[in-house]
Amino acid sequence: MGRVVLFDLSSQDPERAAAFYSSVFGWKIAEPNWGYYPVTTGDDNKPGIHGGISKGPNDFPHGTRIQIEVDNIEESIKKSVELGAQIVRDRMEFDNFYLAYLVDPVGNGIGLIQNK
Repeated sequence: MGRVVLFDLSSQDPERAAAFYSSVFGWKIAEPNWGYYPVTTGDDNKPGIHGGISKGPNDFPHGTRIQIEVDNIEESIKKSVELGAQIVRDRMEFDNFYLAYLVDPVGNGIGLIQNK
């Protein structure tokens, strides 16, 4: 079962967005790394889904995407496309994971993440 493990908030003003969510909801916002502000939304007593805020790219300038953890990213991309999804960014490799961005058949942006 694919678990929602992260979220990404895209903004054209990530510093302002980070200040808003920190002030209103008490989210802990870490210093940015490559323009990505890691976000903590819970603690050990009341866990939350963590994520990040970054400047939205041209293909997703504003909005929220969930990141769904999968066992096999290539297989999940293939099945998603067969069922009507579109690839926004094909599998990208990072130090500890693979990541891809899709748009589902009804227009929602999602990310697929596979840990190495």
